[in-house]
Amino acid sequence: MGTVSSGSSLGSKGSGKLGSKVISSAAVAALLVVALLWYGIIWFFSDEPDQFNVVNRALENAGAMDASDLVRGYVTTNTLLEVSETLLNKRGGYISNDILPPFIFMDNMPSWEFGVLVQIRDLAKAFRNDFARSQSQSTENPSLSEAEPKFNFDNDSWILPSSEGEYQKGIEYLIKYQKALSTNDPNAQFFARADNLAAWLSIVQKRLGSISQGLSASVGQVRINTDLAGDAEATSSAGAPGLVEDKTSWMEIDNRFYEARGHAWALIHFLRAVEADFSDVLQKKNALVSLRQIIRELEATQQSTWSPMVLNGSGYGLLPNYSLILANYISRANAAIIDLQRLLEEG
Repeated sequence: MGTVSSGSSLGSKGSGKLGSKVISSAAVAALLVVALLWYGIIWFFSDEPDQFNVVNRALENAGAMDASDLVRGYVTTNTLLEVSETLLNKRGGYISNDILPPFIFMDNMPSWEFGVLVQIRDLAKAFRNDFARSQSQSTENPSLSEAEPKFNFDNDSWILPSSEGEYQKGIEYLIKYQKALSTNDPNAQFFARADNLAAWLSIVQKRLGSISQGLSASVGQVRINTDLAGDAEATSSAGAPGLVEDKTSWMEIDNRFYEARGHAWALIHFLRAVEADFSDVLQKKNALVSLRQIIRELEATQQSTWSPMVLNGSGYGLLPNYSLILANYISRANAAIIDLQRLLEEG
């Protein structure tokens, strides 16, 4: 009896170990399946939206056959609407405020979304302060005065109210302005003037200058502090060192890269819209070619990246540095924008 009992005990222990191994293998397999599923979802929803033809979209929305049938400013207004709606309704929707996995682990697409959002905010402000007003003392459009602050709501609020909800309200106010504009309502104007366009471009060139500096800092650089250059009497609130060291954390490199791509994606569409609505001003200033060159430089920023991660090689190393390549295109576009802005103001 004792021998039988001992054998049964050994058999039970062996079965227990085997069962534990089976359970452990099943758990590992399940985790791998979940990880692969999450990776697939992240990859699928990280795809950046395609570019679209701004004039064709405006014609479709207006039900018009030719661009000459569109009221001045309709293309730019419609493009601001289309870019805003793309931000909310692209594949996966708006991701920046998602708190559930696997979306909470995504950072490239939220960075791209933020770049697009900043450009929407800047253009919405330009509409409210410049494009829809004939002069500084004129009354602002009520729909635009409601729309602009909606786009400045926090980009990562997921409840009470959500970011998408506030941005959607901004879109609805823009639609009101667009409808009034298309019916030639005297209270909804769009003034395609050189000074209005130059005012918006001054904001754009400051944005691109900051983006270019951030991208260049991917490899680290020590530069001379030029904050007070050009004015012998200039001072600052805090003391400034003679040399400034810029270095982007390796964890932030891909975020800055995709944010810059988001800025460029939105600007490509806005500048194409400006080409349509400010065509008379640009031709008079002989600046149409300059604008098209800016668009071409920004289009180069949208090339596909064939690496699963943003490579950060040194400037002359074995591996490429994606951030420096992107900074090159953006810097060239920014220099051209500064020249265009000067041409509009002085030409």
